[in-house]
Amino acid sequence: MLLSRISAGVAGDLAPDVERIAAQLNSIIVGKTEIVRLSIACLLARGHLLLEDVPGVGKTTLSQALARSLGLEFRRMQFTSDLLPADVVGNSIFDSAARQFVFHRGPLFAGAVLVDEINRATPKTQSALLEAMEERRVSVDGVSYDLPDPFFVVATQNPRQIGTFPLPESQLDRFLMRLHLGYPDYASETAMLLGEDRSTMLRGLQPTMDAQRLRELQAGAAAVRPSSAVIRYLQAILIASRERHPAGLSPRAGLAFLRAAKAWAFMAGRDYLLPEDLQAVGVPVMGHRLALGTGTPHAMGVPDSGEQLAQELLREVPV
Repeated sequence: MLLSRISAGVAGDLAPDVERIAAQLNSIIVGKTEIVRLSIACLLARGHLLLEDVPGVGKTTLSQALARSLGLEFRRMQFTSDLLPADVVGNSIFDSAARQFVFHRGPLFAGAVLVDEINRATPKTQSALLEAMEERRVSVDGVSYDLPDPFFVVATQNPRQIGTFPLPESQLDRFLMRLHLGYPDYASETAMLLGEDRSTMLRGLQPTMDAQRLRELQAGAAAVRPSSAVIRYLQAILIASRERHPAGLSPRAGLAFLRAAKAWAFMAGRDYLLPEDLQAVGVPVMGHRLALGTGTPHAMGVPDSGEQLAQELLREVPV
């Protein structure tokens, strides 16, 4: 029924669902309206989110607020250098009473999973997330286990931290968007200092919808149809990235770009795509895929090479 509503051009009827989520998140994450909307778009596009910033700017708070607002089970994993893949996925333990191995699910089996400081874990442990993020299932001892639906991973990393393991390109590509929260402006920080404690506010959050409604919204976002002209514009950006970068945007990146733009259009209450939708999500989608020297520290608030190239592509490629 939802798909017919979208195709009938009344996607605006669904906008209040999104606005309720955004309003609740904005009450917790003050002064970051665009970041909040991009995070919701990432979720509606069935993508995963990478938050890259220094500690203390609200990365964990944002992920917890998202999970609570959507009524999803939330798990948090603190990645460290001694963490093993089994600590993430789970493992099989011999049950002497049943005389067989029984699989015990790890913290990855949750609707919303926060992976804190993902670049502190070894590549072997990081790779445990690859199948889960792409296939939404994990394989242990030759048996596949489906993950919950919806399944949403939010990972954080501090780009200036010493003693870390930079994410390989294959892992970065599994994240639909990379966002930087940054420091709040003066007025927002004042409101935060004078306001209620964020931990108390998080505990008081009530779900604005359930998992079934979220799945319907995700289906609605996927049903947004682009015109041939918008597809030509997207392809022009992809081709330009390959001409400007030794490892430009892949076809999979192009599909991810399109999914994110559809979600952005859907949030605006439209069942059609505009070039402005691609431009709105372009830097978060392209930046980490075009980054030169992944893991290289950069100054707070200063775009890295990938984000700079993404901004140039959006400015220079004609609509």
